[in-house]
Amino acid sequence: MSLNKDINQRKFRSEHQKAMINLIYSYNWLMENTRKHLDQYDLTPQQFNILRILRGAGEPLSTLQIRQRMLDKMSDTSRIVDRLVKKELVQKVVCSADRRLVDVTISDKGRELLTILDTHESEWDALLKNLDQSEATQLNGLLDKLRNSQD
Repeated sequence: MSLNKDINQRKFRSEHQKAMINLIYSYNWLMENTRKHLDQYDLTPQQFNILRILRGAGEPLSTLQIRQRMLDKMSDTSRIVDRLVKKELVQKVVCSADRRLVDVTISDKGRELLTILDTHESEWDALLKNLDQSEATQLNGLLDKLRNSQD
């Protein structure tokens, strides 16, 4: 279905305005579908992102380092980490370089959960099933170009 029909908008001021609204609409659509997959595991997209960052890092990270790597830069990283600690998916450890600081590491329970979530990757990939490989590559290039236009 087209954006015009989905949001009941007949005319846009310009193709640029339509593209901006389309990006916002598509982001919300993707997040809604992502949440459907994560809800059954009592995870938010931000919590999932932090778990993946910690697993990929392979070493303890500070909340500042986590925040720099997060997709959602507006998140309150410390608060999200505290919720993951309560769920026993991550642990806070004293920083080895500076005992005044605290680092975060993924727990065994967190790794196990990510292993389970990894089995659902094909379901998430199916959200973009209407794009072939070259279209996905082209979309990635266009989105990178858009974000880099502000540099």
